[in-house]
Amino acid sequence: MPDLLLELFSEEIPARMQGNAAKDLERLVVGALSDRGLMFEGVKAFAGPRRLTLAIAGLPAKQPDVKEEKKGPRVGAPEKAIEGFLRGAGVTLEQCEKQSDGKGEFYVAVIARKGRATAEVLAEILPEAFAKLPWPKSMRFPGSAVRWVRPLHGIVATFDGETVPFEFAGVTSGRTTMGHRFLSHGPIEVRRFEDYEKKLRDAHVILDAAERKETILHEAKQKAFALGLELIEDEGLLEEVAGLAEWPVVLIGTIEGQFMDVPSEILQTSMRTHQKYFSLRDPKTGKMANRFAVVSNMIASDGGKEIVAGNERVLRARLSDAKFFWDQDRKRTLESRVEDLKNIVFHAKIGTQYERVERIKALVSELAKARGFGSIDVELVRRAAQICKCDLTTGLVGEFPELQGIMGYYYAKNDNREPIVADAIRDQYKPLGPSDSTPGAPTSLLLALADKLDTLIAFFAINERPTGSSDPFALRRAALGSIRIILESKLRIELRSTIRVPTLFALIHANVAEQRRIKGSADFDVYEKPFKATGAFIELGKQAEILGREVRELAPMSAEENRLIDDIISFLADRLKVALREKGTRHDLIDAVFSLGNEDDLVRLVARVEALQSFLKTDEGTNLLAGYKRAANILKAEEKKDKAVFNGDSAPALFRAVEEKALAQALSAAQARIAEEIKAERFVEAMGVMAGLRAPVDAFFEGVKVNDDDPKVRENRLKLLSRLRATLHLVADFSKIES
Repeated sequence: MPDLLLELFSEEIPARMQGNAAKDLERLVVGALSDRGLMFEGVKAFAGPRRLTLAIAGLPAKQPDVKEEKKGPRVGAPEKAIEGFLRGAGVTLEQCEKQSDGKGEFYVAVIARKGRATAEVLAEILPEAFAKLPWPKSMRFPGSAVRWVRPLHGIVATFDGETVPFEFAGVTSGRTTMGHRFLSHGPIEVRRFEDYEKKLRDAHVILDAAERKETILHEAKQKAFALGLELIEDEGLLEEVAGLAEWPVVLIGTIEGQFMDVPSEILQTSMRTHQKYFSLRDPKTGKMANRFAVVSNMIASDGGKEIVAGNERVLRARLSDAKFFWDQDRKRTLESRVEDLKNIVFHAKIGTQYERVERIKALVSELAKARGFGSIDVELVRRAAQICKCDLTTGLVGEFPELQGIMGYYYAKNDNREPIVADAIRDQYKPLGPSDSTPGAPTSLLLALADKLDTLIAFFAINERPTGSSDPFALRRAALGSIRIILESKLRIELRSTIRVPTLFALIHANVAEQRRIKGSADFDVYEKPFKATGAFIELGKQAEILGREVRELAPMSAEENRLIDDIISFLADRLKVALREKGTRHDLIDAVFSLGNEDDLVRLVARVEALQSFLKTDEGTNLLAGYKRAANILKAEEKKDKAVFNGDSAPALFRAVEEKALAQALSAAQARIAEEIKAERFVEAMGVMAGLRAPVDAFFEGVKVNDDDPKVRENRLKLLSRLRATLHLVADFSKIES
């Protein structure tokens, strides 16, 4: 069957846009073909610096003929209704058939369409697909309404080896393309994908991005190995440079010795960000080597010596800037930069980094009370929190924001701060993602957790929350990072009480920021009058001097604060579902435990959920859940009918059947034991007690008629079912569990 070859040839496409552009092109063209009944055997999409390519195999030569039936009005319907139907279907009344549905006859328009030649369909749909490509940034060309990422020079469009004729953005389709910008000469004529791929390779163009990546990785590793070094792999950088070179050639350059006393993170970041160089290291010491790998798009006659020399000159200038910042920044201590944080706005509605540090300090004090941190010097962590954001005021972090935290670590070491303080500053942003590790030392754990929880609290306080796929302040990542720290370190934190003071701080700072915005001043002293914050009137004075103890005394818990804390904990619970789902934990069981309303210790919550999940996999658990559902359904129906709630103890004197007496006795014994096991956090044992209820519950439903003719007996039995429900709810809300 015939094949389609499509290439869009242009000026250099930004590397970050190439992969998505190829996927979008495939999606749009394949969708248009499918809509027109054109099926195919296979499709491949490729992207490179100057071209997007699509190869579709096994297309039919023409569309299939289509016969379509449209149901119309009934025979004898008003004339206008029939005319409207005929006009919409494009047929006459004589061309319609009459069919019966048992209730009468109605008109049916039978529309037959002959399939068109595939080449004709392609000429129609391809320009439409190109125009719909969703480029993140695009430009409009003179004399054309079409927007495209870069100037378009050529279009290859062949079907079964012949040109598919059309025009797009002033460019006419054909069968010619171009090879490498410098390593090939003249146009290349192609007809099918096989000769297209081969001719491009002969013209020094590797079509497949995956092959270009493999070429770069292999050459870089081989050349590093020849020097006794190893490549520091960087998947993001590899993806980018593969989009910069059609014929990648790896060359090795040298970093001048004067820069090697600069921290390796600075060197790597500078080389990666500005020059797209890979770093190398000594495998024996693990330290960064004074060599780098650059990917060239050229085969040089001198073996690349001139290219390397040019890159070394550019790198010298870049690293001179980095070294200058490094030397200048070390002239001031982090402690001396604390006041500078008042000039850095964290968020216009929240306040400055200085205020944020004050919240983190308060949160550190609260979190330190949790079980799991072990022996920890709280004042030491508070001192780390005091200077943890000070590297934001340095020149290096201003130049390379991705080095925040890392540079704080180096500057803290330069200031001769305690090693655990420096480590905590470095690790405060960890984990940065699912593949990143959590901090190890208790001090680092405490500061990292405080940083993430403060982010959540502060943005929730100003109602900046994730919506759908939008999460501009990475709150989901902050929540997942907090959850990982808590669970992996088994930190026993009662979240509600722990975040109470920081939540009030956030609300106060949000009010301060709003007043500052209105009055146009950054000076705290302009607030002489008290203002209302979370239900309490607070005299501000110097906001930075308000401590958690004083806040507790001045501001009792308010409805606003309660709602905010509820929202934060609910958000963390939702993220917990995501985290546990990846481990095979059922989200409905998290709901079942969390909805009881008295569980905000995530470690304990997970232990309860895991025990419940294991229990429900047993026969006892499955049958007990079925019994619960039956009891709950009966209670729901009878409570609705009677407009009453059947709470309270059942009366033993009204028991008529052996089975209800047995169930009542089992529930009395189980209630006390389950509550005791839950309190002692022996959740597996609590499930074992519940398992013992299976037999009496099954026997009750087999031998007892709940809706007895005697109203008092009926009410008594409904109270017994209500007690069963309440007993199981000591463990979880079974109504949330999916059968």
